[in-house]
Amino acid sequence: MWKQWLIGLLLVVLAVGGAVAYRSLNDPSQDKDTAERPPSVVNTVLPVTDTVRDQVRAVGSLNAVNAVELTTETSGRVVDFNLKSGRQVKQGDLLLRLDDRQARADLGVIEAQLADAKRQFERASSLRDKNSISQSLVDELRTAVEVSEAQRTAAQVRLENHRIEAPFSGVAGLSNISIGAYITAGTTITTLDSTSRMELNFSIPERFLGQINPGQRVEGGSPAYPEQVFNGELVELGTRIDELSRSLPVRALIDNAEGRLRPGQFMSVSLTLRERQALVVPEQAVMVRGDEQYVFVAEDGVARRVSVVLGSRMPGRVEIARGLTAEDHVVVTGQDRLSSGERVRVIDDENAIPDNRFTSALES
Repeated sequence: MWKQWLIGLLLVVLAVGGAVAYRSLNDPSQDKDTAERPPSVVNTVLPVTDTVRDQVRAVGSLNAVNAVELTTETSGRVVDFNLKSGRQVKQGDLLLRLDDRQARADLGVIEAQLADAKRQFERASSLRDKNSISQSLVDELRTAVEVSEAQRTAAQVRLENHRIEAPFSGVAGLSNISIGAYITAGTTITTLDSTSRMELNFSIPERFLGQINPGQRVEGGSPAYPEQVFNGELVELGTRIDELSRSLPVRALIDNAEGRLRPGQFMSVSLTLRERQALVVPEQAVMVRGDEQYVFVAEDGVARRVSVVLGSRMPGRVEIARGLTAEDHVVVTGQDRLSSGERVRVIDDENAIPDNRFTSALES
């Protein structure tokens, strides 16, 4: 009995399978759908010839080109104070003056003594011409004149020590001094920094040693001003490689005409080693599979896979060192679903490249 049941079940399965196969073989719509698969919709761009820079990135710190702590060389009471924190001062401006009445009086006494010594020497010189006095007395009076002149110079220095003038043009720092205060010798009055151009100190890995030279372009960025780029140039190279970091200390000068940067500030650095004209495409067009990098090119409505060699990378774009020409229509959207030889339909879409990164990068 069970054998008959099994044979009947087998006949039913064969009948159903045969019916399905017959329907598939005789359904023309399925072949038509396969043969007429719609082309993939893509966007394309032409590679653009633009300036490409080989750059090294690092971090560094800023120093003023000229920086000094202003201190007093004598003690006294402050009678004139012209300092205001953060104010620009010019070379030679009087910043502070101590009570110098005693120093002026001392200078006046010495100048009077010098004048008397000169008169005595001139009288003795005229008498010596007549052999009325000895030469030794004339020599003593000449020495007295020279001593008085030296004393006058010393008195002038003591008088000048009561004044503090700006040794160079720059920005004055904080100060706690007030008019009427008594300060002692060696007291720090304030700081003075020349900030129209700033020194940027950073280090470059030793593998770039053969590619760096003074005069190369430097761009700096500060977290305090994320939207601004500060330009400068490399001016000095260190003489020794650091044995621990295997890097070379270098120095650049950064323009700071607006006075935004301050000594001690942290800054990111981009040093341009070389500039050249090259083809660039949007970074999103490049596909990577293993060690291979490739793009898809649309030719006569058909996608073609092209292996490329990449060069420098920039925000939103990449250099094509080898593999493309300026006439190739590079697919920038939908390429992740393409295969070589597949039909494509190219459409125009201004938003094909997100945030217009490609366009803005080229314009900048």
